[in-house]
Amino acid sequence: MRKMLGAVVAVVMFACGSPSGTSVEPEGAQPSEGLSLTVAQGTTHGTFRAEGQDATTLSSREVEPGVFRIEVSLNGLALTALVDAENGVSTLDGFAAGNGQNTQLTDEDRKVLEAVSAALNAELPAGDAATPESKYLRRMVSLWAQHPSTVAMQRTVMGEQGRGYTMLCSYAKCNGSWTGSCGGSYNWYSYAKHDCNKGGFDLAINQQIAQLGDHTSCSGDEFYLSAGVWKCGEPDHWSRPKVMGNCFGRCGGGCGGDTQYTLDATNHDGCVRNGHMLASGYCDDQFVSATDDEMFAGNCY
Repeated sequence: MRKMLGAVVAVVMFACGSPSGTSVEPEGAQPSEGLSLTVAQGTTHGTFRAEGQDATTLSSREVEPGVFRIEVSLNGLALTALVDAENGVSTLDGFAAGNGQNTQLTDEDRKVLEAVSAALNAELPAGDAATPESKYLRRMVSLWAQHPSTVAMQRTVMGEQGRGYTMLCSYAKCNGSWTGSCGGSYNWYSYAKHDCNKGGFDLAINQQIAQLGDHTSCSGDEFYLSAGVWKCGEPDHWSRPKVMGNCFGRCGGGCGGDTQYTLDATNHDGCVRNGHMLASGYCDDQFVSATDDEMFAGNCY
């Protein structure tokens, strides 16, 4: 997905011998900007503060074996998820914290969540090295940061490898490496596709031939092949251009802390990088299809 905003990160890690498992700021102390995070047995929680904005609170805890309760509060919104990682089932919700009414994320909300997601990616160990509570918190924040305003916040998500999602790990390599130069030897995946109003909703037109993985980028963008020359940018609804760069096909926003390359995530990338914005309504079906991939798919490396 597209790169996210940077964030200042401050981490609070409590010693195992702490009698209370909590901390108290000195009287009169002003909260610092950035991420303040606590990772302990069975729980991850913290706050994120940006200049001129109220704090975003984060919480993820294991409520029973393999089941995680995730809560994020920002800008008067409450975002919740109950993730059953063992069975690949989750219930998601989002509502106004003051009155419990249904609501939607705004562009400003997504900007805050992008910054929180970037901070979590920078701080937490990558992939499965993170605690389960941290990993699912990171994945859910990333998912909400991309959530279009035209997709309902309240829904049930089910994922099962081979049915709900299809892994494409092997296509993310070139020359045996997940990152770096392909050196002229590519591992193309055909095709990243979506349907929209361009080309009469013809999937054959709205396709890209993608080199998955994080192999190269230019000014925060990607490369496409035109008349045998690699150019920087995003082709707008060309018919099957070759493209690469910026973690193409990887679940989540930016090049985050998890490494899940899947079919549905590739199609979502092929939509938002082919003439549409991240929260475009034309990419809603690809976003919904990729939701279970981001939540439940395993890491490729």
